[in-house]
Amino acid sequence: MNEKIKEKLKLVPHLPGSYQMRDKNNVVIYVGKAKDLFKRVGSYFKGTVTGKTRKMVSEVEDFTYIVTGSETEAFITEINLIKEYNPKYNILLKDDKSYPYIEYISKPYPKVKVSRYLNIKRKDKKLIFGPYPNAYAARRIVKLINRLYPLKKCEGMPKDVCLYYHIGECLGYCTKNVNEEKLQKMENEILSFLRGNDKILKDKILEKINAYAETLNYEMAKELKDELNFINIILDKQKVELHDFINRDVIGFYIDNGHIGINILFIRNNKLIGSRNEILTIKIDPVEELNYYIMNFYMHNEVPREILVNDEVNISLLGELISTSFVTPQKGIKKKLLDMSYTNAKIYLENEIKTKIREEERSEGANEELRLLLKMDNLKRIDVFDNSNLFGSFSVSGMVVFIDGRPAKNEYRKYKISVDKNDDYNTMKEVIYRRYYRMLLEHQIPPDLIIVDGGVNQINACLDTLNSLNVHIKVVGLKKNDKHRTNELIDGDNYTIIPLDKDSNVFHYLTRMQDEVHRFTINYHKTLRSKGSISSILDVIEGIGSVRKKELIKKYGNLTNIKNASLEELSEIIPLNVAKELQDYLKARDEDKNKKEEK
Repeated sequence: MNEKIKEKLKLVPHLPGSYQMRDKNNVVIYVGKAKDLFKRVGSYFKGTVTGKTRKMVSEVEDFTYIVTGSETEAFITEINLIKEYNPKYNILLKDDKSYPYIEYISKPYPKVKVSRYLNIKRKDKKLIFGPYPNAYAARRIVKLINRLYPLKKCEGMPKDVCLYYHIGECLGYCTKNVNEEKLQKMENEILSFLRGNDKILKDKILEKINAYAETLNYEMAKELKDELNFINIILDKQKVELHDFINRDVIGFYIDNGHIGINILFIRNNKLIGSRNEILTIKIDPVEELNYYIMNFYMHNEVPREILVNDEVNISLLGELISTSFVTPQKGIKKKLLDMSYTNAKIYLENEIKTKIREEERSEGANEELRLLLKMDNLKRIDVFDNSNLFGSFSVSGMVVFIDGRPAKNEYRKYKISVDKNDDYNTMKEVIYRRYYRMLLEHQIPPDLIIVDGGVNQINACLDTLNSLNVHIKVVGLKKNDKHRTNELIDGDNYTIIPLDKDSNVFHYLTRMQDEVHRFTINYHKTLRSKGSISSILDVIEGIGSVRKKELIKKYGNLTNIKNASLEELSEIIPLNVAKELQDYLKARDEDKNKKEEK
């Protein structure tokens, strides 16, 4: 678990919602739901996971989440996001199966049934409602509606009325003499219920319960009481279901501590398919900042038919500039959607502020702890070095810089090293000489501390070179144990070994720097050897600059021709010693590849 995830987990709320696991490329690889996001998301990283779950967690570099009003909404959001992202680890829900809806059919006779549709198109004009959390819930609701209302229940068209007509559960559609007023009233009530008016069905159930109780039919009354309890549980408001097929965005915002947290919910074909979070620093009036952000956002993104916003936003101005309908709902399902977006904006802003404060405290605090540990008067800038070989031959080095506990990426540097691949001492001497000789020439401000990834040998190489330049900078080394894990710090002043507590801020701080310089150096390797192209291979060799590289490529075209050329031929373009180094490198590269293939 990386530090970013570790810190974000502390800020996840104890609320229902859908979470999205993301890989190093920010691709959603898994979507889930939770009654309690804090407990559920944390369980992946704190508990014991096995099989495919462990494989999935190993690829997770970050996670996001959308807070909902209930577990049911979380389930529906999960379904929609799985359909939207098609995550590779959602084995159960990523296939093309559809989810249960309740469909109302009015012609030729009124009927309700459970339906599944892969694609619901507006032009179909079907009266469908859902999706429901599971097929059982949908079937039970259909059964209850049929029990409470006199819909057509039989198949085909019998010649005479059946038992349902005689017990009052059918209007006798086979007689073709149906009371249109009763039919219209029934249809209005059913559609009103399916659109979210739970009170209609609940009142109908209570009416039946009281009727059974008056006739002492307590068994039937209890059955309906159970149905009422079921309705109260399963028909928790599905806020994202508006049933009007209007594509809309919902923009909620929260202002605090000089910042605006913005959340945009994207609703397409009645389904919440995703969200976006932003933080703005307030430079002028907050409302003006928000208006400007919305205008700029829709200059570069799809404009939906409707946008729900708070009444603080200037909807008349925005309506003139953006060709769509801005609505400020005061009640109902749209208002609840706006409240949901507000909640997400608030949580996101508060979490980001807390994360920033914690990061500053952790970084600056750890930097101060390191200063005290090394008994230094000042510690502002740290240069960190890592050396490595490429293709088992020749060396490269990387330097990363931390200032006040945070990485200063514009100060990072990379080096091609000319010494032999196995000479760690001289590799360190070369990179230190080049770095600090240039510092002297350009009158740059020296760092307060140099950290080398290695033991006494690397420290000595660094100190010898600094002394030759008459530069005095404190040097320390990170020493690894027999398991290749950093566990000690070596003070270059007196070679004192300082044990590191693995739970301390200093240990995590040093590990972060060590990981960063290693990542930077490895990425340099990858850049140089990308696709094994002639251009990137020539970049490795010291003494071949851009002009010589172009001439070699123009004359020889590929690596094979360069490898087969004589030293005399190559020396027409590059110095003889550089030509020999180039051919030695190509030979070592081929040997390294052959060894890997044999393994």
